[in-house]
Amino acid sequence: MSDLNFTDQTFKSEVLESSEPVIVDFWAPWCGPCRIVSPIIDELAAEYAGKIKVGKLNVDENPQTSGQYGIMSIPSIVFFKNGQPIRTMIGAQSKENYKKEIEEILGN
Repeated sequence: MSDLNFTDQTFKSEVLESSEPVIVDFWAPWCGPCRIVSPIIDELAAEYAGKIKVGKLNVDENPQTSGQYGIMSIPSIVFFKNGQPIRTMIGAQSKENYKKEIEEILGN
């Protein structure tokens, strides 16, 4: 399970300065599709532990970061590498779609 919860205060150190790629799930508790995606993100966090960092950012509680990255629709899954957003997937997607992106980022 993804126990990492990013905040406006921890985003720079946890995501932008991370030595490994990071997946950020921008979500909100009231969002139905977010609740569908959440268990998939948790499974990916377990499967790719040690290879990629996976965490969540509640857009209601962290408006600065979500605004900085132009998050207008949730769930938005943003892939970061070397401190830069390199891919965004908007809306609920299949686990296979997320895995495909992760494998590309990891170079597998």
